[in-house]
Amino acid sequence: MKKNQAFSCFSAEHLSILRRLDTPRKVQDFLDYELSYNDDKPNTCFSPLKVLKEKKAHCIEGAMFAAAAFLFHGRRSMLLDLRANPRDDDHVIAPFVVNGRWGAVAQSHFCGLRYREPVYRSFGELARSYFEFYYNGGGEKTLREFSGPLDTPALKPEWLCSEKNVFFVSRKLDSVRHYRLLGRLPEKELRRADSLLLEAEVLGGSRAPLIRRRPRPYSELKGKHGNAV
Repeated sequence: MKKNQAFSCFSAEHLSILRRLDTPRKVQDFLDYELSYNDDKPNTCFSPLKVLKEKKAHCIEGAMFAAAAFLFHGRRSMLLDLRANPRDDDHVIAPFVVNGRWGAVAQSHFCGLRYREPVYRSFGELARSYFEFYYNGGGEKTLREFSGPLDTPALKPEWLCSEKNVFFVSRKLDSVRHYRLLGRLPEKELRRADSLLLEAEVLGGSRAPLIRRRPRPYSELKGKHGNAV
């Protein structure tokens, strides 16, 4: 399907938003700074058009929106599933490739599960980069499998524009081949995530949970922050 046909259901206003999101960095900035996190119950699976209308997205919705922006600008449009153990939630990212290296755009409550620069040599290496930051409330590192990339042209066209939930996308991702991450390493030998890291990711700066706060551009931050190594 040609781009103009695929996005014919988008209004001029929504097309103008996609038009300015012409790099992965800009797409991630849009997710971080212009959308709220979607905590709706029961769970939803908004199409990219519905995300723009509702101005919110959770992880798979954010990944689909990113994939739609990539498709709009002629990039390869993909989704990749990160599968957790039964004590945590799965995660979905939108990979992209620059000069043969893989990166990703993603939406998450946890800062460490969002953007990745395109420095990884394969989608497997990209997926493994999330391992240390993928843990539950007890600090247990929970990432166990990752899928191969799913090209969005393999999805039914409704994934872009449907007003109804598009749960068929997650079912399609589940059916893609997944690869075990731990290999022969026993789960019991995994060290729990640093509790300070957990506090930093979940509590944020002023004791307000990150799920109730949104990232801000650096230009809006007060003071200058140096690095202590």
